[in-house]
Amino acid sequence: MTTANAQFGRVAVLCGGKSSEREISIESGGAVYDALTRLSIDSQLIDVGDNFLDVVFEKTFDRVFIAMHGSDGEDGSLQGALKLLKIPFTGSKVLASALAMDKARSKQVWRSHGLATPDFIEIHLESRKKQKWSKILSHLGGGVIVKPCREGSSIGISSVDTAEALEQASSWAFDFDDRVIIEKKLTGQEYTVGIIADQALPSICIKTDTGFYDFQSKYRSTTTRYLCPSGLSKSRELALQSFCYDAYTALGCTGWGRVDVITDDKGLFHLLEVNTVPGLTKSSLVPKAAEAAGIKFDDAVYRILETSL
Repeated sequence: MTTANAQFGRVAVLCGGKSSEREISIESGGAVYDALTRLSIDSQLIDVGDNFLDVVFEKTFDRVFIAMHGSDGEDGSLQGALKLLKIPFTGSKVLASALAMDKARSKQVWRSHGLATPDFIEIHLESRKKQKWSKILSHLGGGVIVKPCREGSSIGISSVDTAEALEQASSWAFDFDDRVIIEKKLTGQEYTVGIIADQALPSICIKTDTGFYDFQSKYRSTTTRYLCPSGLSKSRELALQSFCYDAYTALGCTGWGRVDVITDDKGLFHLLEVNTVPGLTKSSLVPKAAEAAGIKFDDAVYRILETSL
């Protein structure tokens, strides 16, 4: 181990967990661990399973590279436990992690900062039987996206345009969370911007054959395309990077992350969500954008780890 790498001590790469994103997290964790091994950084790969507190309290490491997606790993729970034990970790701290995981709260913060995001209505489980679905649909323009408030990887998300379908989609979304948002559907182009150590990376343009970037398009489809460079003019690219960085910092995010955006019919950017622990396999979007910026995968992992110092 080099003197420079010794500053990290022993690094635990935490992955897995029990969220609906478990399998994706295991892939990310394995890729990060392999990179740290190639970098000659003392590290261990830990599948947290359903008892991350036991893993944390064992404290067989000096710092943590968080590769857990979804609940527990990305919502501030793990961050809070590590903070109490004074164990340094990668990524955003407790409050920013919790805010970014919560789509409704994120939108409220962005609106307070004057940052555009699609109109929405939040519904709680106990009030769903009282909803007038046709009225909600009309209020939001006739086409909507239904999302669990605190899920990732497009899990539980539906695109609907009838009151009957809206009621069914909401019922499904409640299987994943007791709070759901119904968001006005924008039909423009989707983009994503990765951020590592305060550097906004080149944007990626996401193109699907279905026109809706759901779980199937994200993980199962062989026709979804990710364009980087995204095809934006230089001024639009800089504007998008700045917009995403503002959204990221408005939530208090630090270290690294990814911001998802869609355009409206006038071409204006609207915020969808911030991922504070996005995928980190070699085919994931942040590494793809980093590569376009001249940052190899191992170097990207190293830069993320450096932010924990």
